[in-house]
Amino acid sequence: MKSGRELLAEIEKSVCPSPALWWLARSGFVLKYRHAILYVDPFLSESSSPFGGGDVTHAGLILCTHAGHVDTHTVPAMLTASPRAKLVIPKSVAGHANSLGIPYSRMVTTDAGLRVEYLDDRIYAVPSAHDKLDWTPLGGYPYLGYLVRFGGVTIYHAGDCVPYDDIVARLRPYSVTVAILPIAGRPYNFEIAEAAQLAEDIEARWLVPMNYPAARIDRFIEHMLGHRPAQRFKVFECGEKWGP
Repeated sequence: MKSGRELLAEIEKSVCPSPALWWLARSGFVLKYRHAILYVDPFLSESSSPFGGGDVTHAGLILCTHAGHVDTHTVPAMLTASPRAKLVIPKSVAGHANSLGIPYSRMVTTDAGLRVEYLDDRIYAVPSAHDKLDWTPLGGYPYLGYLVRFGGVTIYHAGDCVPYDDIVARLRPYSVTVAILPIAGRPYNFEIAEAAQLAEDIEARWLVPMNYPAARIDRFIEHMLGHRPAQRFKVFECGEKWGP
């Protein structure tokens, strides 16, 4: 797979009349459609990262699902290298991001039920639950999943999430095309069977696993082939480009 400058050039120069995705390891993805380039939960300071945050000069939006995914060594460097980029975060995370040196002017805060518009695209937010669903009147939901609507395609990135009572009801109206779900298991992620069940319940066309230890992916593939033969899924290699 490509990495470094070669991968960055591919992302920047790819012509994407339909959406394309790249996996950056862990829970990090690049989403591109036409002229929009979005990074979601990038952790680019780890040894498995295909390039560093300071190498990214083309980001339009950087979406982080919660405070723990605003990587100290990635996001500030990306915002410096991509001077027109904005950071999209839950509203309760703004103070934390500012403590990392990120100006409020570079942030777009959101919450469940709100919408962010970028170029011709829309980004919606739904709550995510860690061990439980958290909410406060002032801060709203501290953990979010993002639904990025590119034309007729909707890509759902759950961040860290476990099942909660009305997650299916919240997601089904968006007609999810690709569900990107964490499968590392408790305390903060879906078990493999739970992720597969959610994809089925919301009628997602594709299921993409993320945020898993390497040994777990074989179990995921075995479960999907053995128990969910009708559900399409995609397992990425780091730096791989894919279009649903």
